[in-house]
Parts: sequence; C-alpha cells; structure tokens
Amino acid sequence: MGGSLYPESLIEVHTKFLTSNLSLKHAEEARMAVLRFFDAPQSYTVVFTPNASGALKLVGEAYQFSRGSSFVLCEDSHNSVNGIREFARRGEASVVYIPAGGQASQEGAFNLNEAKGALFRNKPPQGTSSLFALTGLSNITNAKCPEGDDSIVTYARNLGYHTLLDAAALAPTSRISLSQIPVDALVVSFYKMFGFPTGIGALVIRKGFLRMLKSGRPWFAGGTVDVVQVPGRVYTMKGIGEEPESFEDGTINYLLLPAITSGLQLLSTYLPYLPLRLNCLLHHLIAEISQIRHHGHDGDIEQGFICQVLSRKPRKILQSLGETDEDTGAITACIFLDEAGEPFPLSFIAHSAAQKGISLRTGCMCNPGGAASLLGVQGSMKDVGEGGLMRDGMTLRQFEEEVARVQKQTGTCPVNANSPAHQLGVVRISLGLGSDWSDVWRVLQWARKLSDARERREMWQKWLDHN
Repeated sequence: MGGSLYPESLIEVHTKFLTSNLSLKHAEEARMAVLRFFDAPQSYTVVFTPNASGALKLVGEAYQFSRGSSFVLCEDSHNSVNGIREFARRGEASVVYIPAGGQASQEGAFNLNEAKGALFRNKPPQGTSSLFALTGLSNITNAKCPEGDDSIVTYARNLGYHTLLDAAALAPTSRISLSQIPVDALVVSFYKMFGFPTGIGALVIRKGFLRMLKSGRPWFAGGTVDVVQVPGRVYTMKGIGEEPESFEDGTINYLLLPAITSGLQLLSTYLPYLPLRLNCLLHHLIAEISQIRHHGHDGDIEQGFICQVLSRKPRKILQSLGETDEDTGAITACIFLDEAGEPFPLSFIAHSAAQKGISLRTGCMCNPGGAASLLGVQGSMKDVGEGGLMRDGMTLRQFEEEVARVQKQTGTCPVNANSPAHQLGVVRISLGLGSDWSDVWRVLQWARKLSDARERREMWQKWLDHN
C-alpha cells in the first residue's frame, strides 16, 4: 500500500525515452491516458500533483466551507483526508465522522444506512456547499467502500454534496470507472499503482467542480497565473474556466509524465488478472498464518497462536478471470503475540521480518480511525478528547498513555483482551502487482520461525543489538 515494486520494463522504457526525445506534448498524452484509465467522461480533466495527499490538500484549501456547511467523512480514512477538516473548521463548517464498521462491527469502512443517515442529517442548506469524502479501500482495515443497491455517491450528490474519492489504495488493484462512480473528484498516487515514478499524483476532477475551486483558492504560484500586479493586489489565474494548469503549481514534472502513460498501459494489461491472483494469495496467507502455534523449547506445540488477524477477510473465493471482490482488497492487518498472548513490540516484528528480506509496515498506517476500529478502542480514543486532556502537540507515547488511562477508568479493553492498552498499532502485510506465491511462502516461513522459541530468541537478540 505504501508503494508498489516497480517493473524493470518501466525503467527500460523511460530510459529509452529520455535518451531520444523531450516534448511537453507528453504532458497532454499523460492526461489523456489517465482519463482513459479511469473511464472518465468528457466532463472530467486531470490536474497533476506531487501525490494523492497533494491532490487532497488542493481540494481542501480551495473548497468554500462556510458556517452551516459540513465536511462528512468516515472514521476509517487516511490522515490526508482527515487533514481537510482543518480547512473546514477554519471556514466554520461542521466536521461529521461516520463510525467505522457501523455499530456492531469493527471491520472498518462504514455501514451504508448509517452513512446515509449522517449525510441526510447534515445535508447542506440552500446556498452553502458541503463535501463528502469516501475512502475507496482502507489502507489498514482492508475494507472497500460499500456501494449497495443505491450508490452512496449518487445519494450524496442528490442531497447537494460534492463528492471526493480517495482512491490511493484502491487504484493499484481495482478497475475504477468514473462513468459508473460519478464522484466530483478522485485522487491517486502513481507510485502506489505501479512503483514508478514517485513524485507524481493526480486529481481527476469534474470541470465544473474545478471552476468552483478556482474561485475559492487563496493562493497562486509561478505557472498558475497570467497577470500579477506588483506592488498591488490584481492577479489573473492562468487558463479560462476549465483549464487544469491554474492548479499545477510551478513547472510540472515533464520528464516523468511520460512514465505515467507507460505505467498505466502496463497496469491495464495485468489488472484483469490481479483480483483472482491476489484473492488466492490472501486466502492462503490468512488461512496458514492464523493456524501457526507457538513451539516450546522441547518442540511441543503450545496453546497460543502466533498471529491474530484483525482486518476484514475476503468472504468470497474468486473462481475465474473477470470476477472481483466488492468487499475487500489485498492486505491483512494483524498483531503477533507471544506465548502469554501479549503483542510483541512492533519494532521487533518489523526488524525480524526485514532480516528475512520482508518489508512490513507497522503502526496505525496514517489511519488512526481505522486502527482504533481494529483494536476496539474507538470509545477510549473519543473519551480522551472529552476528558479535556487531549491537546495539540501531544507525543504518540503521551497519547497512548492517555488512552490506556481512559481504558482503565472505563473498564474497556481492545479487541484482544490480552493485548496491552498502550500499543496503538498493528502489522500490515500488503500484496499487489509484484506479489506471487514465493512472497507469501517467505512470510509464512518467517512467521513459523517466530513461533519457535529458540529461533525467536536469536531474532530478539539481534533486535536488541540493533537498538
């Protein structure tokens, strides 16, 4: 989810391009390639950004939040989406969170009926603008945004909301059609999709929505303006109405934009096969890693399992090409436990895996709401703020201690009753375009070594020496 492995073929193609030609026409070719990839009607255009976070920031800073309007989002959202709430609060708009997983679930995403209820209760009054942000696929809970019989996007738009889709985690493994999911704006990072290049993302946006954002943007830069009065206050933004250039700050990355076209062509070739392959890999990984038990010094099998999977598991076993899983992606978030059922330190897990050539992500994955949902600590997280002890500038350690204090006072505990309250994080195993059976086999071999007392003691010592 953090970044896909890049194929050698992309590097070879781009190196050949750099040694043979250079033209700004490739920027327009890249725009058209993005629009084709996302099946975007003619009413859309593309603004190139540094990444998906940069695209989200563009929307947040330019959106015309005001008193009476709302910013509605799910708790299971990336921090780059959460950050838009500060623009909303600056404009005196309400910030409304839809609970992750619904009232009876800790799976992440949101319950469709609860989401519709929140949207209806906070629908924008006439003359105001409200924004609804969706996460296509959670980067920690593995839950996809539910569509249901009635698209939540269409429902929100009919109530008067503008709609924003964070597709950064969804786009690398799923086909997205803007003809079928007619959001006002979609954001992606290309390195997450096919590994190369870094430093380029995109805001795929309705031209009418772009016109509205232009009028609200409080800043300009080189490349985004045609006229600037100095000294003075007059300036004229570049482009008329629907042109994307007035949102592309400074010189666009024209040397790397051609790699976008090549990368999308490559991903388009493999995308029909990915859901089936990744579904098989994830089913096997979860089934096997969930059954690994601790081995004692004498080789006997202990009672405790080494791994507890917390994220949403695929309910459907795909059987043929063309099938897709509408509920889950291709990641698993879990915790690794010792013989007593206590989680190992996250840094130990990451270090021991790295020694075997395995890259894992640990922590809350920039998604604190999704992590809280998996760990069952949403109430404690909320109570920290209500108790008046939460403050800007708190360190992670201080925040974890406050959550632990609230849990002790309220008698609540995380999803794993034996896990310490102070550990607010999980381990994420991500599968993608470059993953195959050998990768899953290596993860399982590492987990089995972790379950062996003698092997783990050696891993532990190496971790202590490293620290």
